[in-house]
Amino acid sequence: MRLLLIEDDQKIAGFIEKGMRENGFAVDVCHDGIQGLDLALTEPYDAAVVDIMLPGMDGLAIIEKIRTRNIDFPVLILSAKQTVDDRITGLQKGGDDYMVKPFSFSELLVRVQSLIRRDKKNALPAVLEVGELRMDLLRHEVYRHDVKLDLPAKEYSLLEYMMRNPEIVLSKTAILERVYEYSFDPQTNVVDVLVCRVRNKVDKDFPKKMIHTVRGMGYVLKP
Repeated sequence: MRLLLIEDDQKIAGFIEKGMRENGFAVDVCHDGIQGLDLALTEPYDAAVVDIMLPGMDGLAIIEKIRTRNIDFPVLILSAKQTVDDRITGLQKGGDDYMVKPFSFSELLVRVQSLIRRDKKNALPAVLEVGELRMDLLRHEVYRHDVKLDLPAKEYSLLEYMMRNPEIVLSKTAILERVYEYSFDPQTNVVDVLVCRVRNKVDKDFPKKMIHTVRGMGYVLKP
């Protein structure tokens, strides 16, 4: 799942980003409203967390603009403004939920997950299934047949990406951008190491291999 976070307070942004990544999200972070709008208009997201008071463009203006473009991923507004009128305004502008600072991260996580589940137009499944693999997106559990696989956050994110794109060759660059959210030296072996760890858990104890290397191109998951 991919989240857009627009928050100018870098401490708060770092806190949310760390927690969401630990829970299997890919997170794009920006601290400026104009940059945030550009990402919202050009990149695919499952949800966004948007502050109201931002440099460049305020959060409500961002939400209004993306809604006029028929971009309908759910948006949780995060703000220090806490009156009833503030909340009503935020929801009227196109927000789907409203949280007041200070906040509990666990509550924010649950609210974002709930918004994504309710977003019927995104058709986000609760479970991904590819061949013998089954991934429960709500419980963050992965099984091959009836064997539960223990996958830390980065391994889970990689496998989720592959399960959302079965039989499609994923390049190292695409994996870096999706799983790590920023670029590495293209000669680095970080992707190879990560794929190796996931492959050892997905394929090692099973006769049929599902993760394959396509030499010079990348990796592919086959049912």
